[in-house]
Amino acid sequence: MRRERVFIDRTNPLDLYDDLELVERFRFDRQTILQITDLLQEDLESSTLRNHAIPPVMKVFIALRFYASGSFQNIIADTFNIDQATVSRTIHSVSNALVRRAPKFIKFPSGQVIEENKVKFYAVANFPNVLGLIDGTHVRIIAPSQHEEQFVNRKCYHSINVQVIVNSDSQFINIVAKWPGSSHDSRVLKESRVFMQLEQSNHGAYLLGDSGYPCKKFLLTPYLYPQTRQEIRFNRSHKVTRCAVERTIGQWKRRFHCLYSEIRLSPATTCKVIISCGVLHNIAKKNNIPLNGDDLDDVLDDDMEEVENGMGRNGFHIRKSVTELHF
Repeated sequence: MRRERVFIDRTNPLDLYDDLELVERFRFDRQTILQITDLLQEDLESSTLRNHAIPPVMKVFIALRFYASGSFQNIIADTFNIDQATVSRTIHSVSNALVRRAPKFIKFPSGQVIEENKVKFYAVANFPNVLGLIDGTHVRIIAPSQHEEQFVNRKCYHSINVQVIVNSDSQFINIVAKWPGSSHDSRVLKESRVFMQLEQSNHGAYLLGDSGYPCKKFLLTPYLYPQTRQEIRFNRSHKVTRCAVERTIGQWKRRFHCLYSEIRLSPATTCKVIISCGVLHNIAKKNNIPLNGDDLDDVLDDDMEEVENGMGRNGFHIRKSVTELHF
C-alpha cells in the first residue's frame, strides 16, 4: 500500500520516488525540485538549532503537494507525519518566498524579446505585432469572514478574480491577483500598473483580449458585430491566437489543482498562493516539465466560455498582499 510510504522518519522524498512519480505527486522532477529548493534555501532555513527542524527540501515538498493536490491540510499532515499547524506554516513560508522571487520569473518582455514574441504569435494565425494575450480567470475560495459579499462572482461562488498576460511560450509575463470575484475584468486592468505603463509606452505591439475589455491603442478586442469580410477574418485570427491564453490557464489549473478546486485560506494568503503557482508554472514551462498523464493537456479555462459586459459591483480589493507583477 502507498500508506507504507508515509514519511514516518521524515525521509527525503527524493529517495522514495522516481521522476515519474515525483511529477505525478509534486508536479516536478528531481532536478527541478532541487533547483526550487536552492532558490528558496535562504528563506526556508530554520532560525533555530532544534533537533527536529524541518529541512528546506521537505518544506518544498509539503508546499508542492498542497499546490498540486489542493487537498485538506490534515491529509497532507498525515502523509508527511507532521502536525496540521506545521503544514499551514510551511505553506505560508514557501509561498512568501516564491512571491519575493516572482519578479525574476514573471516579467514583461522588452527589446528583442518583444520582437521574438511578435514572430511566434504571427506564426499561429497570421496576426501581426502581438505582444501578449490577456484574460481573467476566477480561483474559487472558501467564503471569507470579512467582506464576504464582495467575493461572490457572476457565477454565484466566492473567488479571486485573477488577471494574467501570457507570451508566445505560454508563460506568464504579468499576473494581478488581488481583486475579489465581483470585480469586472476591465476594472482589474484599468487599476493595474501595467495598464498605465502600456498607455505611456510605444512598443508598436498589442495585447489581445476578449470583448469584456475596452479597445485601446495597446489592446485589441474582437468586433462584436462583424460586417465585412476583413472584420470576419480579423475575428477569426484573433480567436485562434487567443486560444493560447485559455489553454495556458487551463494547464495552470490542472498542474496545480488547488487553483481548480477551492482554496481554504484567507484571501490575502490565497493571492500569494496564486502568484506562487504562477512562478512555478513558468519554471515548469522553462524546464519542459510535462503535465501529469491523468491531466488534460489542452483543457481550456472554465471561465472562458462566457463574457460579461457589465461593470463590477464594487471597487474593493485585497490591499494586504502585494500581488501585482509588472515590468
